[in-house]
Amino acid sequence: MPNYLLRKLVTTVITTVITSVSFVAYSLIRNSTGIDHSLGSQFLGWFMVWFIYSGAVIFIYGSLVSIGIDFIQRKGFIRPKWLYVLIHGLFGIMFGVFAQEWLLSIYGMLIASMYAIIYKLLSKILLEKKSIKMFFLIPSAFLLLSWGYFYVISAPIPLFTEEDAVEFATSGNGTVTSDFPKKVGKWQGSIDGFEVERATDVKQIAKEKYIVTFTEKWEKGYITGTCFYSYIVERNSSTANELCKKTPPYYKQ
Repeated sequence: MPNYLLRKLVTTVITTVITSVSFVAYSLIRNSTGIDHSLGSQFLGWFMVWFIYSGAVIFIYGSLVSIGIDFIQRKGFIRPKWLYVLIHGLFGIMFGVFAQEWLLSIYGMLIASMYAIIYKLLSKILLEKKSIKMFFLIPSAFLLLSWGYFYVISAPIPLFTEEDAVEFATSGNGTVTSDFPKKVGKWQGSIDGFEVERATDVKQIAKEKYIVTFTEKWEKGYITGTCFYSYIVERNSSTANELCKKTPPYYKQ
């Protein structure tokens, strides 16, 4: 019994790996735009999702059905190997019927048939006391080669430039920086009688890492003031570096 259950577990893992790699690879190729970035990472991420969910279905539904078919086979009702595979495929179709998805029925039939074939081959090799290393090497190589393919064809991620940093820092509405120029430069105007100047500047401090500074100056007669905001900006992240401790008088009104 332990050996029998181990064969079922190994069959489940191998079937799940092949299924997950195939579906994820097909999906990425079908939806690729030709300028996709980090396809290798996307492949691994979606592979893990598929492996968990499809593995659970194959392990629970597929293994229980397969154990039932094995029980019937031991009674002498299913002798031809092709019939053994066919019955597995029919139960795979039934899974899609329950979900009322004909395409899922086709996938279920193919996966269930593959499960039966892998199990029979694995059982034969173990019965002949041969090594089963290839059963692990082939799906592992399939996974690694697929990941390598998507890693190679991924478009290189463009550099995160000063312009990108400024755009990221000024994105959004209703923030303290939303009224500043969206590009490096100055804006001058009048607000409630105050002559106001707002300036946006950027300085690189490391590779793809910048300090974006926003300077606001105001003047009305003898009333003058200056306010600074600065942020350390990297790709997809912004951290406050310096915040103005006073509020321009026209903001209070």
